[in-house]
Amino acid sequence: QPEYFPRFLIVPAFATIALSFLRMGVAINDARNMSNEQILARTDELTGLANRRRFIVEFEEFLNHSGSVLILDLDGFKPVNDTRGHDVGDQLLGQVARRFERVIPHGSLLARLGGDEFGALIRGNDGLEIARALRATLSYPFHIAGAEINLDVSIGEATNAPGENLADQLM
Repeated sequence: QPEYFPRFLIVPAFATIALSFLRMGVAINDARNMSNEQILARTDELTGLANRRRFIVEFEEFLNHSGSVLILDLDGFKPVNDTRGHDVGDQLLGQVARRFERVIPHGSLLARLGGDEFGALIRGNDGLEIARALRATLSYPFHIAGAEINLDVSIGEATNAPGENLADQLM
């Protein structure tokens, strides 16, 4: 009987195929979750910028290129946080991050290092101009919860030449 397949062969074969697809679905879901966890591990949840961990990792790579390291500290943020509350402070940090992102050139890294401190890795010779542009983004007030809030920023710049490998001095 050439067209006869015994059921004891067909049922286990289909069961094996079904279980294979089920296992593949679980593996894909696990990989997707792992990818999301890796992204979250290197992202500041408040601003969506890179976090300190990612900044340090990329800083090590940055040492092989010429460019500028910018460290930015918001002036006047603590009184806002103290008088208007942490919710307003969080919203303010988010808006500051959006303004800073607009100025940072493509291929550069902007990170929130913690509190009201940010860091940027700028390749090339435009570090000082970028620092001035970042400062200029805070020249007009923020409007949050019906209040007008003014901030300023202090920026430190250090330049790097490839091969110097002066990580401690650069920071």
